[in-house]
Amino acid sequence: MPKIVVIGAGVGGLSFGIALRRQLHGFEDFTIYEKGSDVGGTWRDNIYPGAASDVSTHLYSASTDLNPDWSVTHAPQAEMFEYWRKLTAKYNLYRRIVFNRSVVSAEWNIKEQLYNIITEDVQSGARFSTTAQILISALGILDIPRYPDIAGLSTFKGDMFHSARWDTGVDLRGKRVAVVGNGASAIQFIPLITKDETVQVTEFCRSPNWFVPARRGQYSPLWKWTFKYVPLVMRLYRLFLYLRSETTYMTIFSNQSRRAKDVAVLLTNYIKLTAPKEYHEFLVPDYRPGCKRLLLDTNFLRSLHRPNITLNWDGIQSMYEDGIVTKKGQKLPFDVVIFATGFTADTYPIKAYLGTTVPGFPNFFMIGGPNIATGHTSAIYTEELQVGYILHFVRPLLSNLVATFDVTPRATDAYNEVLQSRFAQSVWTTCSSWYRAGSEGKVFSIFPGPMFLFAWWTRAPRWEDYKVTSTSRKWRRKMWREKWLKWLNPSHYLTILLGLCVNWLSD
Repeated sequence: MPKIVVIGAGVGGLSFGIALRRQLHGFEDFTIYEKGSDVGGTWRDNIYPGAASDVSTHLYSASTDLNPDWSVTHAPQAEMFEYWRKLTAKYNLYRRIVFNRSVVSAEWNIKEQLYNIITEDVQSGARFSTTAQILISALGILDIPRYPDIAGLSTFKGDMFHSARWDTGVDLRGKRVAVVGNGASAIQFIPLITKDETVQVTEFCRSPNWFVPARRGQYSPLWKWTFKYVPLVMRLYRLFLYLRSETTYMTIFSNQSRRAKDVAVLLTNYIKLTAPKEYHEFLVPDYRPGCKRLLLDTNFLRSLHRPNITLNWDGIQSMYEDGIVTKKGQKLPFDVVIFATGFTADTYPIKAYLGTTVPGFPNFFMIGGPNIATGHTSAIYTEELQVGYILHFVRPLLSNLVATFDVTPRATDAYNEVLQSRFAQSVWTTCSSWYRAGSEGKVFSIFPGPMFLFAWWTRAPRWEDYKVTSTSRKWRRKMWREKWLKWLNPSHYLTILLGLCVNWLSD
């Protein structure tokens, strides 16, 4: 039976597997269960036309394996998928992954101090049991497509699918296509499918979004050669991208920003200069930039000038066998309906500490848990910070210095109070978005700060925030030394000072 079980072979699960390979040399006692037939998670599943990273690819890469051969600044789905497949092969992770297997349940056995885990073959339905000393959840949040609750949806007789489950067998040529939703995926595939003048698209929009001009382009052979052969250039370029993303946070998202109004003016001008005049009053939001996900404009606004695309802001009342009925009572016939309505990602039934550990669940860790998403930088960077934090616990557990780690409810509540105090006056409470539950609910998904703040908080565990079960004298001596000798160490006071600076800068 494996000592470590990882749920999910998406980017988070693979990042953890890579860390095990690199930092625990020779360690083989782990299994990754993946419900799909290959690795990659969102980059395996989202195959709609135009699917691509909206974060610069050199930043949206594993820090351990920078790639000098990226073709473009924002890699398309196929290239990103292949990158993670190559890393899986490089680190010999395929032999540690069980595909087409979902984890049905995991129950902590107090007596044995192990998780009893039930898995299920997604094809046959056969169930299997195993145990693990350490359980890692790397499910991610952009996994389960959200379908709108529309009356009569099942009566529609045409083709119907979600953008995250794109049906490649449906030929859109000569079809009347309804696109429900105007978020990140819709603005990527609409400019491509409407290149064919025979495809008539009506996009049903609910609320406007802020569009940011896309700074995209190809990497020339010279750039690729430089990345590959000139020392440190690729690292410095990645650092530049990271610093630029943090500057974006301080400019747009931060409560201290004095430029938010200027940004709104600039983005408003961009929308009005790019989109048809007839849509200006609908396309310009009335909320502050950053409240919802900022959308990189991949030629969407310009594509609205095409005669075969129409935006409909009337709302959907119901569906009937031949199409959609708007809230104004208008019946519109369609051959195909595509839902670009995002994912079920706005609620978490649990409180977590650093989005990573949960009280009452010993030796259980999450990658990509609540309040870990960002609107300005790479999810890879965030998840790698979590992986590094988790390894602080994995090492003493595997070496039997500690039997269990369990974060305390007190520490978890205190951490969540800090988060909610930061949210109280933040941009994310000024509108409805997928970051929160409903229009006025709790903000569950996004982290309320720049990534250097999360990096500071996850640099090392605060052992006093955990209930530790250990009979090892070596561990007890370690804790005693850390508790008492730190007051004699000058670097401890420097750390306190740096912490105050980090928190002040991130407000």
